[in-house]
Amino acid sequence: MTEAIYIPQLVRAPEQTERLSVKNYLPDLETLTPVQGTVRVTHRGNYLEVEGKAEAIVTLTCDRCLQQYNHRIVVDASELIWLQAPEDDPDADLLEREVAFEDLVETLDPEGYFQPLDWLYEQFCLAIPPRQLCDLTCQGIQINPEPELPKAVDQRWASLQSLREHWQN
Repeated sequence: MTEAIYIPQLVRAPEQTERLSVKNYLPDLETLTPVQGTVRVTHRGNYLEVEGKAEAIVTLTCDRCLQQYNHRIVVDASELIWLQAPEDDPDADLLEREVAFEDLVETLDPEGYFQPLDWLYEQFCLAIPPRQLCDLTCQGIQINPEPELPKAVDQRWASLQSLREHWQN
């Protein structure tokens, strides 16, 4: 299993880069095959540049016919993660608070750790197709209508029914 990368130690790595090879099952990601690929993390002063290429096969359930099928997921992602010390914000634990657009970026503590397997797991979750179809021509669940049975007629109304049928013809 790949360990977390201590960010200050990454500065002292050759070319300030750590390359990780992944050939494991990721926790919480159900795959048929182990995730295979690489993750490269480079320290760029005030941000981390993270690139990853990996693939695995997962079992999905078709949204139309509910049959299970195997699907290859290929991740080829890159991301910039800003290094910023956490602010002493008394409202940080509130469930509802207003967030500025520029705050919608991923940040890590420059004295903290980067979890490459967690990042890779997130990329795989984003790569799972939201519309899961086993085949583009999938017709969905086939419903066979039951043959229509003749309606039972109350025998007291049988004479009226025959008269009605006579006048409709």
